[in-house]
Amino acid sequence: AGVGGYSYLYEPLWWAGMITMIVGEVANFAAYAFAPAILVTPLGALSIIISAVLADIMLKEKLHIFGILGCVLCVVGSTTIVLHAPQEREIESVAEVWDLATEPAFIFYAIIVLAATFVLIFRYIPQYGQTHIMVYIGVCSLVGSLSVMSVKALGIALKLTFSGINQLIYPQTWLFAIIVVACILTQMNYLNKVTIISLLMVLPLLSDCTSISAK
Repeated sequence: AGVGGYSYLYEPLWWAGMITMIVGEVANFAAYAFAPAILVTPLGALSIIISAVLADIMLKEKLHIFGILGCVLCVVGSTTIVLHAPQEREIESVAEVWDLATEPAFIFYAIIVLAATFVLIFRYIPQYGQTHIMVYIGVCSLVGSLSVMSVKALGIALKLTFSGINQLIYPQTWLFAIIVVACILTQMNYLNKVTIISLLMVLPLLSDCTSISAK
């Protein structure tokens, strides 16, 4: 994957990991429908601790004292954000999320993010992809920040639909679904190319950059 190939698609272990990740992301997706994004996103960073332990056991990537300190800081930081998170206003329909997503400030942010993503993909990845991890991390984090809004909207749409208020009749619901799929495929593609550095460094960088971008 690191040199642009897709041979990992033939590996059963990769598919096992992918299926496990999908199950976890489905649960994460459901969380966005019932809780504020500012709570769900930092709590997702706690997965770094599990990943660090598994990397130490399965990949033999030694967890040093600074790694342990980083795990502790993840817990402290996530707890602090959760305890001081602002109240989220009630959303009654996907149309309300669409109104928020089409505000000038968010549109300007989305344009900046897309421009930066395309610059990284077409300008910097071909030159620095194999030597600088932040190129791939940057793409995944920027795209991930856009997916937060779409995942939140889609989760609310499904929750309201299951409760009897059909949101599938709105074209915005399907547009948000397309954005979610596009973001997921983009992140999967470029995250799988990060083979130049250990998992213990990839996951914390990706989680922190995505959390910062999504705020």
